[in-house]
Amino acid sequence: MTEIRSHKLLEKSLVAPASLPNSTTRTTSSLPLSFLDLPLAGPVYVKRQFFHHFPHSTHHFCETTLPTLKYSLSLILQHFFPLAGNLFCPPPPHKPFIRNTDDDTVTLTIYESKADFNHLSSNHPKSLKELDYLFPKLTFTTMHDDTFIFPLAALQATVFQNHGLCIALTYCHVMDGKSCSHFMKSWSSLCQSGGVDLTLLEKSPPCFDREVLKDPRGLEAIFLRDYFEERSTWKDKLIDENPTHVCDDEEHFKATIVFRKDDIEGLKRWVLAQWKKNYDLNPPQYLSKFVVICGLVWASLVKTRCKDHDDEEDDKEEYFRFAADCRDRLGYPIPETYFGNCLTLCYAMLKRNELKGEDGFVNAVKAIEKTVSDMKNEPFKDAEHWRAFFMKMFVLGNTLLVTGSPNFKVYETDFGFGRPTKVEMVHSSRCMSIAESREEEGGLEVGLVCKSTEFQYLFSVIEQELETTKLQVY
Repeated sequence: MTEIRSHKLLEKSLVAPASLPNSTTRTTSSLPLSFLDLPLAGPVYVKRQFFHHFPHSTHHFCETTLPTLKYSLSLILQHFFPLAGNLFCPPPPHKPFIRNTDDDTVTLTIYESKADFNHLSSNHPKSLKELDYLFPKLTFTTMHDDTFIFPLAALQATVFQNHGLCIALTYCHVMDGKSCSHFMKSWSSLCQSGGVDLTLLEKSPPCFDREVLKDPRGLEAIFLRDYFEERSTWKDKLIDENPTHVCDDEEHFKATIVFRKDDIEGLKRWVLAQWKKNYDLNPPQYLSKFVVICGLVWASLVKTRCKDHDDEEDDKEEYFRFAADCRDRLGYPIPETYFGNCLTLCYAMLKRNELKGEDGFVNAVKAIEKTVSDMKNEPFKDAEHWRAFFMKMFVLGNTLLVTGSPNFKVYETDFGFGRPTKVEMVHSSRCMSIAESREEEGGLEVGLVCKSTEFQYLFSVIEQELETTKLQVY
């Protein structure tokens, strides 16, 4: 276990966006949230780490690398200015909004660590507490009028002397993963050039125009009502609690399973063959790797965590939830670089016995595939009931949520040290993270959080499914 004394604070900087040319006046501005931001507004944070090989001393980092990181961060914040601001959540009936002033900054904390870089950047199980030391800590404030204020982002760089570097970002979910990826790639590209090449940013500047999103069904009023209901619970939840806290009471570990392209193609063929063999409905012509791998992981986790449960609980509902990017699904153009949330929230449900049984994998794939197909036909189906349904999910059943996406291409984030050796998301045991494989095009990495006693059985269940598909005769 990495202990606190293994980490030494070197510096805590407040990095401000670079001043615009000829700017002399002090300004305060606000950026409204769209109706698609409202379901995720508040103390909802995402945590991502980029591990890089960095065979240099801490002194070398502080003297040569850190100034470039700071300078390029200041320049990029000039363009992604909301990230230096705060999310203001005033009491009803006022809507939440992002507030920016000339005094805004992003905290960049620098640590030196004596922990094992190779272990922390591996796919092997690591304690959530070990990984949590590498993240910046964020705190919220409350104004006298009961307005909650949440910082949008904070960064931390941890140097593992002569071994590696971890650049970690914690950000508020008023921007989605695609927006985050755009920011990180723009920053890293600028850093790689020493702060002089703005080509990537000039080709794809962030879009803050909220008018590009249309709300013909009047979802904003419904989402705002749901937001106020959720907001009423914050004060009790946030007392003496860090809003970025993810660790469970029990000891949990994060591990990554890498699925090769051949493994995924074999799983696809096997599922389609079983589907055709065992069901009357015609199977789809194509299954995405997202659907197949998520189906495998969902069924395998249920089999692992419920293997010792009583049969009486087999009728319990199991839920699978994921978000889908809607930038190209709304029937009108949305810029690829739109800054905010452009997501729809999707779910699949099966009874526990449908996932634990011999056909659990196939059943899971069928359920997720149907959800994806429904989403493509109607992106905001049942959106009016999202909050009520998601509360029911957590009360009546177990839920597995997906974070990340292979479409973000996180391994293309190069600060000048080469591609990351590992990109990690830290989350609770209710989530699975997903990214493209670093080693092979077409492969996937899946991150899972489990108790240390669960991993061996989980790995064996997944391996058994993979072996079954290899034995299938086509």
